[in-house]
Amino acid sequence: MLLIVGTVRLPPANLEAARPVMARMVSASRAEDGCAEYSYAEDILDPGLIHVREMWRDQAALDRHFVSPHIKAWRAAWSKLGIGDRNLRVYEVGDPRAT
Repeated sequence: MLLIVGTVRLPPANLEAARPVMARMVSASRAEDGCAEYSYAEDILDPGLIHVREMWRDQAALDRHFVSPHIKAWRAAWSKLGIGDRNLRVYEVGDPRAT
């Protein structure tokens, strides 16, 4: 299992325009084979900071995601939305356990 966590940043003034674009990205990604989890969340204390969390079955699923039409559309929207600061990391994880 691969876990991707991190943040992207955009100008707070662009949040309203970004929400529907992000919603399309999340919905399409969640429908992909191999996607176990995909979410974006606005930071309530730092406007314009978006927390990203993804979980993928394996590298092959993530590789397919990276060439999907919806990720191409998402990346094409970055300049218009002012998304420039991205800090995302991929981690290999084992089976989950209850805490």
